[in-house]
Amino acid sequence: SILPAPELFDQIVAENGAVIYTPTTRAIRLTAAPPAAALVAELDARGVAPVAVGRVIVATWEPHQDAVLGVIRDLGLELQVIFNKGAVMILPSGVNKASGLLGALRELGLSPHNVVAVGDAENDHALLASVECGVAVANALPSLAESADLVTAGDHGQGVIELIEHLLTNDLEVVVGRLKRHWIPLGRAGERDIALDPYAANLMVCGTSGSGKSTLTSGLLERLADAGYQFAIVDPEGDYATTDLAVVLGGPRRSPLVAEVLDVLAEPERSVVINLLGVALDQRPTYFGELMTALAGQRARTGRPHWLVIDEAHHMLPAEWRPAADLGLRPHGTIYITVHPGSVAPNILGTLDTVLAVGEHPEATLRELAEVAGIAMPAVAPIERLAPGNALYWKLGAPPVEVVTEPPKAERTRHVRKYTEGNLGRDRSFYFRGADGRLNLKAHNLQLFVELADGVDEDTFVHHLRRGEYSAWVRAEVKDGELADALAAVEGDPTQSAADARAAIRAAIEARYTLPADTTSGLVD
Repeated sequence: SILPAPELFDQIVAENGAVIYTPTTRAIRLTAAPPAAALVAELDARGVAPVAVGRVIVATWEPHQDAVLGVIRDLGLELQVIFNKGAVMILPSGVNKASGLLGALRELGLSPHNVVAVGDAENDHALLASVECGVAVANALPSLAESADLVTAGDHGQGVIELIEHLLTNDLEVVVGRLKRHWIPLGRAGERDIALDPYAANLMVCGTSGSGKSTLTSGLLERLADAGYQFAIVDPEGDYATTDLAVVLGGPRRSPLVAEVLDVLAEPERSVVINLLGVALDQRPTYFGELMTALAGQRARTGRPHWLVIDEAHHMLPAEWRPAADLGLRPHGTIYITVHPGSVAPNILGTLDTVLAVGEHPEATLRELAEVAGIAMPAVAPIERLAPGNALYWKLGAPPVEVVTEPPKAERTRHVRKYTEGNLGRDRSFYFRGADGRLNLKAHNLQLFVELADGVDEDTFVHHLRRGEYSAWVRAEVKDGELADALAAVEGDPTQSAADARAAIRAAIEARYTLPADTTSGLVD
């Protein structure tokens, strides 16, 4: 029988995963159909005894396993037999402790990545594999102990007590660094695989504008999502507005509500992008503080989101940042993305354990961070520019090494709406002024840039072309290094006519971005 224990348990998974019981309401939920009467009758007819019948489970003991299998076969039933140290349990296919636990966690709004499971027998394999940390007590079957993440020194109940004491005193610190089955691949350094510990890592992705920071981060997030980790992205510039990995809240014309963010994160399977384009610049510090406080509360209650991503960290957490209260930024499970690591708050830099530098002169980027953070940095040979997809990986305490990062399975979608139809703002727009400054034509997106570049007089077009200002704008404000390189090649060819250069610039942009069909609308700003 099931005993109510609301003071101890929120949920009880019984009958090897077939029954979920809620003590506070005494509600019982079956995860599979009850056993067929013909099954129990036939077992009795063949002399299988004793036989225990639950709401779903039917159980007996060895050596009746052959008779049980014969009955299942002869009756044509889709059932499985699971062993438990001499017990022979009959259950519907797919029902086990792991499936029952996952059902209970869904009801509680919890993730298996925040769960520790303990067992000792054959029927505990799936359970231990389904959670972040699987523990076997000392008397467990050898096959289970071999696959467990941790084996206790004590056996039976003493082993469980030992585990609970670890959880209460240090959050099971003994397993940090040992749960490698969950580590997230980053790439390869020579013949060595490089991976990140999803619980312990705290990293910064930094480098020059348009160098691939977002692509590298998107690949990491893709693998975190595939592994079932939940994340929240603080996105000041809409760089993740088109991602398929998360629910996007907010936009250029709408501020995301903190309550909406928490509503999305209430479901462990959903991640969120918090787009701040609609939040006024002078309001962002207040909004950011409220958001971080709310996320810290969510993490304290549920352990989620497992990862927090803060883009443009030098703006969100500048060097002079002094929060009025503890915002709950954990020293693990955070990715900071920035062009200027030295401009990020030193107390944030002090929490990092991993740095990834991309783009031009990555060793100088690491040195900038190290100097501000007061960290000793090993000598690194100068690197003019890393190849696309490569990063200088610095695990603090070890020498930096160049890593060929694992690319996203799907190429990152360029930020089409933001750069082609959106408004980059006054300071980030391109201005066609000409040599004498008589014009002031503002292109606040690529759509307007292409149309104005085609329409301005030849002297104005060539003035900006020869000064390399088209590629400089794309590199700094559109943040597309490959497109900037293509435009720079056009700018650097003095043999091209103005007409050919205009056509080449339009072709380079259209090769990477799909411009709206009607590119004549909205030209007046």
